[in-house]
Amino acid sequence: MSLNVSSELLGRAMRGEVADAEFVACVRESLPYAWATIAAVATGAQVHGFADNRTPPPSEEARGQLLRALASDAMRGALERHFGVRLAFQNCHRVAAFTEEGERYERFVSPRAQLLNQSPELRDC
Repeated sequence: MSLNVSSELLGRAMRGEVADAEFVACVRESLPYAWATIAAVATGAQVHGFADNRTPPPSEEARGQLLRALASDAMRGALERHFGVRLAFQNCHRVAAFTEEGERYERFVSPRAQLLNQSPELRDC
């Protein structure tokens, strides 16, 4: 299961739309490693226009959190709106944040960049 959804939040979702703030709070509480990693790169991007995380997660549980957060369109979109950045992802841990899409973003998400960011220790991550 990706998120720990309270019965109150689930009830609101069953009755209609849920506010981004409520959804983001659920993501923050359910996926603390992913939240901390994304918050850090988003903060760096707000200062420098771009920031990325190259440190592998400390555990498989942490890696799973990051994968779940970035693989879900709903979670990724809500996090992008919350932090005001565009997120990008390589391998199983290299998350980056950009304040605008441009040449640097295009290079990061290119097939060439993905190929150049490979290493034997990340093969089964």
